[in-house]
Amino acid sequence: MKNYETLAEIQQDLSTGSIQCKDLVDFYLKRIHSAQNLNLFLEVYEEEARLRAAEIDQKISQGTQGKLAGLVLGVKDVICYQGHGLTAGSKILAGFESMFTATALQRLLDEDAIVIGRQNCDEFAMGSSNENSAYGPARNPVDPERVPGGSSGASAASVKAGLCHAALGSDTGGSVRQPSGFCGTIGFKPTYGRVSRWGLIAYASSFDQIGPITRSVEDTARIMEIMAGPDQLDNTAAVEEVPAYSQALKEDSGKTYTIAYIREALESPGLDPEIKQATQDLIQRFKDEGHTVKMVDFPYLDYVVPCYYVLTTAEASSNLSRYDGVHYGYRSPKAQTLEEVYTMSRSEGFGEEVKRRIMLGTFVLSAGYYDAYYTKAMKVRSLIQQETLEILKDCDFILTPTAPTPAFKLGEKANDPIEMFLSDIYTVHANLAGVPAISLPLGEHSSGLPFGIQLMGRAFDEENLLNFSSQIVKK
Repeated sequence: MKNYETLAEIQQDLSTGSIQCKDLVDFYLKRIHSAQNLNLFLEVYEEEARLRAAEIDQKISQGTQGKLAGLVLGVKDVICYQGHGLTAGSKILAGFESMFTATALQRLLDEDAIVIGRQNCDEFAMGSSNENSAYGPARNPVDPERVPGGSSGASAASVKAGLCHAALGSDTGGSVRQPSGFCGTIGFKPTYGRVSRWGLIAYASSFDQIGPITRSVEDTARIMEIMAGPDQLDNTAAVEEVPAYSQALKEDSGKTYTIAYIREALESPGLDPEIKQATQDLIQRFKDEGHTVKMVDFPYLDYVVPCYYVLTTAEASSNLSRYDGVHYGYRSPKAQTLEEVYTMSRSEGFGEEVKRRIMLGTFVLSAGYYDAYYTKAMKVRSLIQQETLEILKDCDFILTPTAPTPAFKLGEKANDPIEMFLSDIYTVHANLAGVPAISLPLGEHSSGLPFGIQLMGRAFDEENLLNFSSQIVKK
């Protein structure tokens, strides 16, 4: 089987009959079985995927197939799929089965995408390494002793390892982009509201977005134009028209852009020297190609991580209160009274990182500390948004590294949550500001590990962001 980079290549071979969807599914299933040591899939839909492949092969023979026929997709274990298990990587949802399908996923299924399985993730999407799953850590296929990033680490790793052609993840503070940087894939976070959150298990509702992880910008564009758009089931889904992103890529003729890079980001003492040099080399390349490049100051860089963690933990404290041992999921067998059902089920069902964030969120929302922490963090978020929008008035994009280092070793930062949080220092910015962002593979570190660069764009201007990204990866 060919190593397909784009869905267009797959569909070309499907149209000539040189392959069928069932061949693709069998190929990916074989690879999944041979890579079980990476612990990337929590559940594989073998028979279902084969049956669906046969159904789509029939459609192809009749010329009635959807736009995504041939797309074999992995789905992060926080996205609802009717009739299938859903645990958010947590013991507290053990045995739960989703009663409906997320809007974003349903739109892909309606265009004949094939879901091959449910992928591991940090519990309730809380983590930067995929070590917080109740079902064990996922591993990076480039080096299995390294983390794949988080929280969508297994999704990015699966695409990199060729266990599926693309994957759906969720991005609250970089959870699609940071793993893509660590694994060498393309990870895209849309503008907040561009993609419906209906059917996405909530971590922090004003930050969460579903986004694709792919091998090509072209596939990102094709998935996004189908997945995005208004949704009556989600009041936060935007009503802005969704452009034909993939068509716009074909029409692009080498347009030049204005790119800002943040001085403080490149001068950060935690930035790996090789990543810094590669980013500087890319900046020079942009100048040589006729783009305008500006250095800008962003005085709030040191505040993005603490602001993010105050606000997201506050929202998590509220969102996760529904997991109580009463309605569904895990209930402690040792509980005797109603109070014990609540306290023991939550204590035993949640992992350490989730409990840490719930407690932190509850603390910052408490009567004596609400103004000191939550209100202040909301003000800082407004400043970050205003400063970001001010930069994007004059510039098309903001450039930073995706992460300050390549993938770190399993267990290396497990006992230092602050050090772990700082691996998101560049990615949380886009979620705080609500703007779209993409991680693109930039190069290979001397350690043999991939690393990426991040571009942020104007709200709802995914079209130009994808166009420029396509220019970068093609050269």
